[in-house]
Amino acid sequence: MSSSREVTVLGSTGSIGRQAIAVAQQNPQQLRITGLAAGGGDVALLAEQALTLGVRTVAVARATAAQDLQLAFYAAASKRGWSRGEFQLPEILAGPRAAEELAARPADVVLNGITGSIGLRPTLAALAAGRTLALANKESLIAGGELVLAAAEPGQLVPVDSEHSALAQCLRGGSRAEVARLVLTASGGPFRGRSADELAGVAVEQALAHPNWDMGPVVTINSATLVNKGLELIEAHLLFGVPYADIDVVVHPQSIVHSMVTFTDGATIAQASPPDMRLPIALGLAWPDRLPHVQPALDWSAASTWEFLPLDSEAFPAVRLARAAGEVGGVVPAMYNAANEEAVAAFTAGRLSFPGIVQLVARTLDAAPDLGAPSSVDDVLAAEKWAREHAREVIDGG
Repeated sequence: MSSSREVTVLGSTGSIGRQAIAVAQQNPQQLRITGLAAGGGDVALLAEQALTLGVRTVAVARATAAQDLQLAFYAAASKRGWSRGEFQLPEILAGPRAAEELAARPADVVLNGITGSIGLRPTLAALAAGRTLALANKESLIAGGELVLAAAEPGQLVPVDSEHSALAQCLRGGSRAEVARLVLTASGGPFRGRSADELAGVAVEQALAHPNWDMGPVVTINSATLVNKGLELIEAHLLFGVPYADIDVVVHPQSIVHSMVTFTDGATIAQASPPDMRLPIALGLAWPDRLPHVQPALDWSAASTWEFLPLDSEAFPAVRLARAAGEVGGVVPAMYNAANEEAVAAFTAGRLSFPGIVQLVARTLDAAPDLGAPSSVDDVLAAEKWAREHAREVIDGG
């Protein structure tokens, strides 16, 4: 990288955001974080991040959190022994559209690490403003679909999911015409090897214990149901333009091979590294360059075994369901995602069984009206609203 890049981090207090800040701090010559956005649930951490990084702007989604944030700034500054004149208070944007406004502000790269389809408007705002978008918020691409693709110039969307980052790296190994198949790897989650019957009694605590990755609660449960892999299948199709019929999912319990590309001559190129999100985050921020200080590489002096297993679609039907939703296209992937968000909330609240999560998504898609392709964010939101309301009615016994 010839010069330092200015970075805006959306979702700074979440798992992706915190790791992005760590990557930037490891590579201060290459990356400088100038803007932060968060929901407002942890204003103390947000204030601490903003003062440590010296950002220009902080956005907070809860309008009522703006005053709390100012107080948190003064508390964090006084803890450091600073008087009021010694530090500059960043500009504070507050309200439901604050992250969207920040995403359009000057920066070289916007990292969207918000969880959920609430990230769609900030994604579109960053693209419209011409920013490079490092996309960890897969739901915005899945929900927005054609809207996001239409808004993005070639090379403007850079994936941050470990699987899609791996695919992007592997795709450097040949031309697009030479690509035969994309192969997404899945850890299989904490319940790999269990039959459909054995999944009926899974408790929330068990679903929140992922064997390899440290992620937020929604993503962790999505990994246990394999809904996450279903979303990633749709995302791979949208990002790389490869037909669904040419995208495979294979279970790889060690989470060391992050994904693979098979070429027309029979060669398969894989990207392998220890399971750590800092690598795909760093690549997302510096793409197409690699940063010098990110994470340790694999240790080849220690013996290791890598396994690859076929996906059990009977016990874990989420990927098959996502493939069907993706092939229909339009707002159906948005409905898949929205119904799943409601189902996960109901499961964590003890109102739905573990297998009931994907069953609820399937019932919602079965009942869905044909709404066609979205022409605006409002179309996507209307489809999501329908899916959420239908899912809630089913949960409530409707």
